[in-house]
Amino acid sequence: MNELWQMFALFARIGGLTFGGGYAMLPILQREIVEKRGWATEEELMDYYAVGQCTPGIIAVNTATFIGNKRRGTIGGIVATLGVVFPSLVIITIIAAFIQNFAHLAWVQNAFAGIQVCVCVLIFRTVVKMARSAVIDGPTLAIFVAVLVGSVVFSLTPILFVIVCGALGVAIQVLLKKEGGEA
Repeated sequence: MNELWQMFALFARIGGLTFGGGYAMLPILQREIVEKRGWATEEELMDYYAVGQCTPGIIAVNTATFIGNKRRGTIGGIVATLGVVFPSLVIITIIAAFIQNFAHLAWVQNAFAGIQVCVCVLIFRTVVKMARSAVIDGPTLAIFVAVLVGSVVFSLTPILFVIVCGALGVAIQVLLKKEGGEA
């Protein structure tokens, strides 16, 4: 029960202090879940995040559900999900009640602009950190560059990238094992 409460409190804190959506949450998840608590590995977090992006719903909620489920099964998934959603529900309800009264103020607009820039930097930092552990050889570098170019140049759905890259990862491993077995 204590771990469930810790999980709820952690995800509530993450959900309440993360501005900018699921992408902005990634650096905090990486630090709290992987580095501090060891509830998931870097690779598991990347996998949860990738699947969370491809499944219906909010990336942060899906990722929290996966992490909670890994730690404590179905009840852990439910507790983590409730934790990450609860602060947003409360905050959005309060903001919705008052936003029309303050949205036109320059300082409010400037504050949101500053928060957006900060979120971009946090996301970039996390991408660089994750790329260091994901791009480990020539094939993974080629996949990284192809997805980067493809996502910048074309407006393709992330689902397509994840499916194609998953298939490529399997194909590369099969080819590498085949070459290693014949050598």
